[in-house]
Amino acid sequence: MIGGEGQSKLMDAKVLCIGAGGLGSPVAMYLAAAGVGTLGILDFDTVDLTNLQRQILHDTADVGRPKVDSAAERLQAINPNVDVVKHNTVLTSENAFDILGRYDVIVDGTDNFPVRYLVNDATQMLGKPLV
Repeated sequence: MIGGEGQSKLMDAKVLCIGAGGLGSPVAMYLAAAGVGTLGILDFDTVDLTNLQRQILHDTADVGRPKVDSAAERLQAINPNVDVVKHNTVLTSENAFDILGRYDVIVDGTDNFPVRYLVNDATQMLGKPLV
């Protein structure tokens, strides 16, 4: 049981979910439903028909749209009080510290090893928890 104090901590939390695909979609939905106050979504891709069977934030009406836009709409529908921050960009060594530095916790929902290594290195240097 989280209780009132725990719920207040969730409302104050800033979590970045890197990836709005097969891994990031359910994580973001659960975080929004749990009451995380600020939820960043970082993804550069658009929704494709082949994504829909595993990426539960998106549906057929979203095909061709940026994943961050589709995700933000769905997350706001789940919890209108969550502040969804969209990062429609590729994570690189040039922008990683600026973006990741704004959040308390980083969730890696990526699907490739170079970005996972970058996220790991950046969170270690920033002293941020990585899930």
